[in-house]
Amino acid sequence: MLSMSDLNPESAVVQSVVDEKKEKMIEYIRALKTIEDAMEPYKEQRRELRQEFKEQGWLDKEEIRVAVKAYRLLKGNVDIDQLISIYDSLHRAARGNS
Repeated sequence: MLSMSDLNPESAVVQSVVDEKKEKMIEYIRALKTIEDAMEPYKEQRRELRQEFKEQGWLDKEEIRVAVKAYRLLKGNVDIDQLISIYDSLHRAARGNS
């Protein structure tokens, strides 16, 4: 019995590329799962750290959020003066005070 690839060689090439892509996606997902599984204990530690600071009354939820945002900005080498300028412009525009 003849298959579609026997009738159309281009179709066989396309199918080969599709099969290769599927295999690479499966490989990627497996690697991603391995990494995420390895990260889980650290995520749990982060949750526990956040909870401890709340329970001890050292920081509330909003203060923790602001601290994390500040950390991410520092880590990302964000130009704080530019950020403030853009934030102020957006804030004024949102309030209708261009």
